[in-house]
Amino acid sequence: MTYDFCVIGGGIVGLATAMKLLEMRPGASLLLLEKEARVGVHQTGHNSGVIHAGIYYKPGSAKAKYCVAGAVAMRAFCAEHRIPFEMCGKLIVATNPLEERRIAELFERATANGLKLERVGAAELREREPAIRGTAALLSPETSIVDFVKVCETMARRVEAAGGTIVLDTAVDLVRETGSEVEIGSGERRWSARRLVVCAGLQSDRMARLAGLAVDFRIVPFRGEYFRLPAEKSGLIRHLIYPAPDPTLPFLGVHLTRMIDGSVTVGPNAVIGFAREGYPKLSFDLRDTLSFAGFPGFWTLVWRHRRHVLRELRGSLSRAAYLEECRKYCPSLTLADLLPFRAGVRAQAVLRNGEAVEDFLFLSTPRMLHVCNAPSPAATSALPIGTMVAARLLGTAA
Repeated sequence: MTYDFCVIGGGIVGLATAMKLLEMRPGASLLLLEKEARVGVHQTGHNSGVIHAGIYYKPGSAKAKYCVAGAVAMRAFCAEHRIPFEMCGKLIVATNPLEERRIAELFERATANGLKLERVGAAELREREPAIRGTAALLSPETSIVDFVKVCETMARRVEAAGGTIVLDTAVDLVRETGSEVEIGSGERRWSARRLVVCAGLQSDRMARLAGLAVDFRIVPFRGEYFRLPAEKSGLIRHLIYPAPDPTLPFLGVHLTRMIDGSVTVGPNAVIGFAREGYPKLSFDLRDTLSFAGFPGFWTLVWRHRRHVLRELRGSLSRAAYLEECRKYCPSLTLADLLPFRAGVRAQAVLRNGEAVEDFLFLSTPRMLHVCNAPSPAATSALPIGTMVAARLLGTAA
């Protein structure tokens, strides 16, 4: 059988793309292949569970467009399918004059993106969040929390209900395009499809090379290490608490996050990972490490951000240093409050010139589309991203 469409990757972007393809082409045959035993295992299942509002992104940019629209669409999807979510809101806290200027710039940016933020002074901040200290803050009332794995599981059911076939435990090791179709293989198994879209996340560069495409970037894994607070401190905060971000860096800083299960996590930091899918501490994979260590763009990136790299490394090696980042705005936290929690790994595409790709990166052929970089927050933006990728694959306007 030759399928109309094949999607490689069962993360939230791959599932959203599959779902949208079947909505755009009712009755089409679709195959989704995922190498793990369930969907949403890697980046989707190891993030902080936040539905972002779209505060941080340049007005008019694709990231702003997809995040703002994605947050609305994600909440609507959750409401339709009875997936629990909570609009708990987020406070972005400044602790000094420099950070006050940064959040003032964020306010202007968010307003240009159509968001309604509230300025919060020090006294009001303390009233809203007695455990938090800051000189000023921004309140984003629409920022929400959800379990994105449950979202993925619901998307998978939607794909199957629309006639799609999902095959798990299937690591693709062959992609070959011919004039009329694409052959996909896993061991001795073979499938063919008229159109292929690859949403491989942490393995996107490898999948593109497997398909015979010229790849001039590398995926560099960045570990995000989290802690969780003791159960008795789950009521410490009412909102999500974020620091004022450094606009020169692609990461948002260590924050306090309420989770949909009622717990509170602390993190993440951002340190170079030595295994693309290595979540335990000290994970190491020689092939993964050599893939970026031999790439000149990696060393250019590290040198450019060397001070930040060293600071993050210090926090990774020392819980006391990690705690310093949190105590800037939550001084009551102690080392005993930082309990073990799972880490995440972010797939960061890096170009040969050392630029960390912060926008979409696609590679395409007449019958294939490889999503090599889907910018954070891809989980929030998954539904409009899926629509855009499906339309792009079909050769129509998004």
